[in-house]
Amino acid sequence: MESGAGEGPRIEGKCVMADFEFGTGIWAFGQFVDRYAGDGYGPPRSTEEMLDAAAQVPGLTYLDINVPFATEGLSATDVRGMLDDRGLKCRATTPHIYMREYRRGSFTNPDQDLRTRTRARVEEAVEAAAILGAGYVKFWPGQDGYDFPGQVNYEQIWKYTVDGIREICQAHPDVQFAIEYKPKEPRIRMTLANAPKTLLAIQETGVDNLGIVMDFGHSLMAGESPTESLLMINRYGKLTSAELNDNWRDWDDDLPVASVHLFETMEYIIALRDIGWSDPLLLDQFPFREDPVAAVARSIETIKMLDAACARVDRGELVNAQNDQDALEVQRIYWNALLGANAIS
Repeated sequence: MESGAGEGPRIEGKCVMADFEFGTGIWAFGQFVDRYAGDGYGPPRSTEEMLDAAAQVPGLTYLDINVPFATEGLSATDVRGMLDDRGLKCRATTPHIYMREYRRGSFTNPDQDLRTRTRARVEEAVEAAAILGAGYVKFWPGQDGYDFPGQVNYEQIWKYTVDGIREICQAHPDVQFAIEYKPKEPRIRMTLANAPKTLLAIQETGVDNLGIVMDFGHSLMAGESPTESLLMINRYGKLTSAELNDNWRDWDDDLPVASVHLFETMEYIIALRDIGWSDPLLLDQFPFREDPVAAVARSIETIKMLDAACARVDRGELVNAQNDQDALEVQRIYWNALLGANAIS
């Protein structure tokens, strides 16, 4: 079980403030491209420029950093020095195994040479993680899956996925790895699409150093209740990291926290408190049209505000209402926590 899981603090029927630490993906400060804006939104930014932007966000300490780095020729030692100079830390390294060269898959690519290249790219991320002091190396095989009915041998690509991840984890038993699941994009249907499938894949690998990055927005896309999936992943001791953002459920919009799903975000924060989550809470955002420093800062402000509201929730009242499955009473409790104790009688 990950270090962040455990029994949450309680005082007089209410939770203590969670006092989260915060991180985000370094990509939040980069250039964004879609199929309509070939030149991208915002200017291209070097690794140093992205770190400069990250350092401007109040309360931001940790970064998930892509490997290879945005600036060609930089070593992990160079990046470690840049982080130290700005008072930042590396929470995770994410190998680029989802770019154009892997358009037919990374772990599931039919070309053995590409599958070997995937392994080599992950090895780069493992080496960088050791130098940067990262807590885990993340697998996000976004090109693994299929686009058409009948396109793939489903059993074969599942085996490729499980075998490929198992081999890497077994080669580095002292390194923590984690899978970030997602139902689609860039592949139309991704292999590791939801929490249950990912838990089954981890079980099949048979390794102990493999967990899950639980991304709130990806869970929404998958048609899940993010809180239910968070607790299920934690129940099996596989919660390596928790990420917050928001979307409209049909695409990975990576909006600031609680832009769309207010109550779902509140219950997610309450669940994090209940399991005693003490590791950094990460923000996965893509501010296409907003200033990235302001967008990430707003998410941190929102989480702190909602955490303060969650601390006002009477846990005894909430548990009783949930045991009775009384939806209206739960909503009353949530609204009163947000607006004031007697806002709704």
